[in-house]
Amino acid sequence: MPIPTEPIGSVPRPSARQAAVQAFAAGDLPRAELDRHYEAAVSETIAQFEATGSPIITDGEQTKPSFATYPLAGLSNLAADGVVIPFADGHTRQLPCLTSGPFRYQTYAGAYLPLARKYAQRPLKQAVISASAMSLLYPATGLEDYPREQFLADLVQEAVADIRSCFQNGAHNVQIDFTC
Repeated sequence: MPIPTEPIGSVPRPSARQAAVQAFAAGDLPRAELDRHYEAAVSETIAQFEATGSPIITDGEQTKPSFATYPLAGLSNLAADGVVIPFADGHTRQLPCLTSGPFRYQTYAGAYLPLARKYAQRPLKQAVISASAMSLLYPATGLEDYPREQFLADLVQEAVADIRSCFQNGAHNVQIDFTC
């Protein structure tokens, strides 16, 4: 008797994909080649999930730079010294710290779905980072020209836009992610 299940969140990145990301960051790999590695990782992940018989699948977040910080990649109003999040398995992740407002996402999670849709035969789900996780970006000392209340209003607006972007790009459902 099968047990109904569906995948959630990130899956381990293939070593070739990891090496390609590092080579691209070092300037040793062209973007087109990095994209080929992303596509191969997404294609393989989706094929493996579909082979399990799961009724809803995911791309395993293969093209996101991080499950926690994908909306922030490329933003210029962040500093590296943000909150450290401890995880149950002992590892930690340090978030950046907002240096000025307004707060906006650079990338919405829905942007990752078109590639996955090329390979998926089953409905797709997409993970989005929780607003509570993103709220940790606001510095404890505050920002003089950007009150916390305005940050939170902007954050909620961006979190809603993130979820909507998933549905607009073909997600069957959305998972809000904040793993500890």
